[in-house]
Amino acid sequence: MKNLNYGIIGNCRSAALVSETGSIDWLCLPKFDSSSVFASLMDEEVGGSFKIIPKKLKKITQSYISRTNILKTHFQCEDGAFEVQDFMPRYQNPENGGYYIPPDVIRYFKLINGQPELVISYQPKLEYAKHITESFLEQGCYTQNEPGCYIKSHTKNGAYDSLYLYSSFDYQDILESNSIVLTRDEFCLLSYNQKLLPQDTRRAKLKLERTKVYWLNWAERTTSYKLYNEEIIRSALTLKMLSYDKSGAILAAVTTSLPETIGEERNWDYRFCWIRDASMVVKIMTSLGHYKLAKRYLKFIIDILPDKDEKMQIMYGISGEKKLSETELSHLSGYEGSVPVRIGNAAYKQKQNDIYGILLDVIYQQLEIYDVSLEYSEELWTIVRNIIKVVENNWRKPDRGIWEIRSENKHFTFSKVLCWTAVDRAVKIAVLLRRSMYVDQWTRLRDKIHDDIHKKAWSENRQAFTQAYGSEDLDASVLLMESYGFIHATDQKYVNTVLAIQQDLEQDGLMFRYRNQDDFGKPKSAFTICSFWLTNALFKIGRKDEAIRKFHMLMSYSNHLGLFSEDLDFKTKRMLGNFPQAYSHLAMIETAINVSESQLSEEETLIDYIHEKRGLH
Repeated sequence: MKNLNYGIIGNCRSAALVSETGSIDWLCLPKFDSSSVFASLMDEEVGGSFKIIPKKLKKITQSYISRTNILKTHFQCEDGAFEVQDFMPRYQNPENGGYYIPPDVIRYFKLINGQPELVISYQPKLEYAKHITESFLEQGCYTQNEPGCYIKSHTKNGAYDSLYLYSSFDYQDILESNSIVLTRDEFCLLSYNQKLLPQDTRRAKLKLERTKVYWLNWAERTTSYKLYNEEIIRSALTLKMLSYDKSGAILAAVTTSLPETIGEERNWDYRFCWIRDASMVVKIMTSLGHYKLAKRYLKFIIDILPDKDEKMQIMYGISGEKKLSETELSHLSGYEGSVPVRIGNAAYKQKQNDIYGILLDVIYQQLEIYDVSLEYSEELWTIVRNIIKVVENNWRKPDRGIWEIRSENKHFTFSKVLCWTAVDRAVKIAVLLRRSMYVDQWTRLRDKIHDDIHKKAWSENRQAFTQAYGSEDLDASVLLMESYGFIHATDQKYVNTVLAIQQDLEQDGLMFRYRNQDDFGKPKSAFTICSFWLTNALFKIGRKDEAIRKFHMLMSYSNHLGLFSEDLDFKTKRMLGNFPQAYSHLAMIETAINVSESQLSEEETLIDYIHEKRGLH
């Protein structure tokens, strides 16, 4: 049984997945949503990979350089030891004050001892391996006419894509997978662009050190906590890698078509910016002190909604694309045979009313922090007013909901709660910006939605708020009604709802999103974020010991690097679904902060009590 034991490296332009054995099995260039260079993750036979194979291997270990996104794979061999440090360059450009983030992957081979013998298996397959990819040596890759390795994929009609490999190893040894004896530090640099300067080991080392400094500085600016701090930092670093530097968009994940259940067809392309997911990420990253990421995301929102009558989609391409047509790559066999492999996502056409509340929650957070001094405050205020018009016209209508049901519209409770949230935050924003003429009108709308939810979403039979109006099915998303301020954690209706959802949706310590049938039958895997939501909810209703036990258990289900995917198998706990998943990591951070702050608060209260008894205050 395979698990998603991969590390992610990236530079906020693209990202690669590196296996626990040091093989690059997924990489898209020049950006996140480009076609793949390596895709053995989707098809081991034809997808392409970049493997490092020691001849006399004894043991492999893997870790990140602390507080960075530089991945170390350590090879202990009978004839010596070496380490491969994988990264995508990202550091400040002193000439213009911006960042150097080329579409490059650098593999730095660090000799530790001995003279280990290895083979490099370099098998790029451009354009999702749809066409023939040829590799050959070419003079003139550098301005100094030094040789490089030029890779070209072409079709019969003349269309092509290309790639460049630079290395201190002998190129023929790489292309023919000959044995190589490592006697010093070496490098490989894979680039979408032809380099204009000579590439050597010294330059690769300099890029490594500069990238390390960038990530160390970024991590240092992250709010620190006494408990779970390293886990929070790792998840924050991962979320940062899922942000697209050029536009401010934030991806749901870097992969496509990793299945929610092996052998089934719940396989989707997640290399896009969902308004819901991205807004949740921005809120949690702001709480960690990363305000620039939030401001750039809000600029992305402003750019994709330039007109007052612009309809907001649930998701966009990372460059703001509005049409995300879905197609299938039938030549790829899929992850462990799970087909189809999809690119694009037809869900972009769906109507999901929850996105408005989640976005306005973030806008309110930013305006509260910056007051009216926020650079885009006037544009954001226009967006707020336009969203409330949309909510007023649509909150009574059914939609496809947070889980993107493809075949049916329903009056989903979570969507209604987030419509309430949208109006609630708009009221708060109006007060903040002294726009009193809107407050009374919006307050009446907010109260109307609130009463409607209490009347129609509550089931006397289940003693819980259910998935949708008139339904007896339960849904984990309803747990968030307390987080958004719709109901207090001590309200008996909420307490009952939490316990009912736990009883109905929990299995083997993990959570279903829901159990009822959807477009593809009944769900079979656990949705990682829902397990964190339950942990948070239990914590808030006072079942703290149980919540802490669950949190520690959930943390143990990450992979060897502390990374989470979208789903977990109930029995085996193997990770499934797209990876690494923004949803899962933001929920982990939120839960860790809540648990950490509460535990410390109780501890400090106890210390204060002891000091008071001892007359130390």
